[in-house]
Amino acid sequence: MTGLETTHRDRVNKAISFEKPDRTPRDFAAVPEIWKKLNDHFGTKDRHEILKLLDVDCRIVSYDSFCKHPDYDSNNVDMSASQERSSVGGMWRFTEADGSTTDIWGAKRKKVKVPSGILEQFASYPLESAQSIDDLKKHNWPKPDWWDFTHLRSFINKFNDTEIYNIRYRLGSFFETAWSLYNFEKFQLDLLLNPQMPRYVMERIAEIHLQNLNTVLEIAGDLIDVVYFYDDIAGQGSLLISPNMYDELIKPFHNSVIELAAKYEKPTMMHCCGSVYPLIEIFVEMGLRILNPIQPSAKDMSPEKLIKKFGNRIVFHGGIDVQKFLPNATPEQVKNKVEYTCNTLGANGGYIMAGSHHIQADTSLENVLGMYGVES
Repeated sequence: MTGLETTHRDRVNKAISFEKPDRTPRDFAAVPEIWKKLNDHFGTKDRHEILKLLDVDCRIVSYDSFCKHPDYDSNNVDMSASQERSSVGGMWRFTEADGSTTDIWGAKRKKVKVPSGILEQFASYPLESAQSIDDLKKHNWPKPDWWDFTHLRSFINKFNDTEIYNIRYRLGSFFETAWSLYNFEKFQLDLLLNPQMPRYVMERIAEIHLQNLNTVLEIAGDLIDVVYFYDDIAGQGSLLISPNMYDELIKPFHNSVIELAAKYEKPTMMHCCGSVYPLIEIFVEMGLRILNPIQPSAKDMSPEKLIKKFGNRIVFHGGIDVQKFLPNATPEQVKNKVEYTCNTLGANGGYIMAGSHHIQADTSLENVLGMYGVES
């Protein structure tokens, strides 16, 4: 690369500053079945190399790639076991004797076969029987010294081996991690009827996430471009909680990430599936820079409506429908949709092209390649 060429890092940073780059930046996330198709097509299992071949501009480093649970045998830890592992890097998972997995927080998942592939479902909830704060305190909560970011810089530099990429630090979640320990239905009821219990759980999670973020940015802030957290607080047709409940119980945790990142002059990106439209104005006011994944099939989430209301105020990331469009379209239709979406959401910068979630197993290889302009 010559000094006159745009780096992947610069391309993304220009777009998220609402400047028009040389082309729309690209990101990528997919379920393992799609990665397998790409492995076979390109003849490599190296995900970083595959992303190079797709000309993807972004790379992720995840908080749970750098942890170790003191009570679990490391020989039974599989960093690639999670179905959620949608990009490069690993996610800490301990494999139990029955084949289920336990994450660093203690949430347990099992794999379930469905017609299109394999999904993960929660097998049990370690906090489900808790009746008091004292009960919650008995959980084996992760401690800061379970994380070691000593090799973070070298981990990132392996991505920047031949070109410079836009690096996103995946911090984790609050609402999602909390209910994965608690049971979704019980957690939702307690948010309304017994809010001190869910708040305590999220406070314990936040202690780790914020200390990790501070450590990460001290060690490698010059290499990291975006701080990324995720919380699915919306469904296909509406929010999962009211705006008032978000404001009171969830927003303070999201704000804490945005504010800490801002101290290091880092923009933040939030993942929230579904019809999150009623909260986007609040996100803008909070100072959130990037919203992912933009599900156009969800209520009020069409690119046309979003750009009209929020254009040049928040960056959109995603937008190519993985639910109905990608599995059923032709490669030519995919190329046209990508071009249209880039022109709609990214006419003046402010857009990163990607799927509206992980590309699903029922999508053809040809459509994946077409989405990224690669000949099949």
